[in-house]
Amino acid sequence: MSGGAGPTRRALLSLGSNVGDRWEHLRGAVAAMPDVVDVSTVYETAPVGGPDQGPYLNCVVRLQTDLSPKALLELCRGLEVEAGRVRRVRWGPRTLDVDILWVDGESVDDEGLTVPHPRMFERAFVLVPLRDVAPDLVDEIPGGTAGDDVVPVGPLAEPAGA
Repeated sequence: MSGGAGPTRRALLSLGSNVGDRWEHLRGAVAAMPDVVDVSTVYETAPVGGPDQGPYLNCVVRLQTDLSPKALLELCRGLEVEAGRVRRVRWGPRTLDVDILWVDGESVDDEGLTVPHPRMFERAFVLVPLRDVAPDLVDEIPGGTAGDDVVPVGPLAEPAGA
């Protein structure tokens, strides 16, 4: 446990990377997170929106934590900074993107933070890995299951081809 003020509950974070050593950005972020209890398979996905850019590696991490949504947001932003993320273009390429998808029993709608994530149920690149670690939240995946746009590439600990 991380030493926060409240009871522990499930929190789900989405991670993506499409710049530099994508595997290492994901591995480093997960290794630096407190309270990790599960990590989805890593999937390669086409970018959604934004400028022309390369494919992403995506995964979802399940925490059992007492961190508040705001403390989780600070954690996410810190992990992005550690990975060298620079925010220049909305939906542009990035070394690391970490989003809070869900925190059991929490609803937040503040400037800069919305929980549950407002688009999490619309994006196959979130829903496919989310189904690995929180199947109770995933009723259906837009466009079916993993396919041309969401391709499993392996567990985070042992990337394919490494």
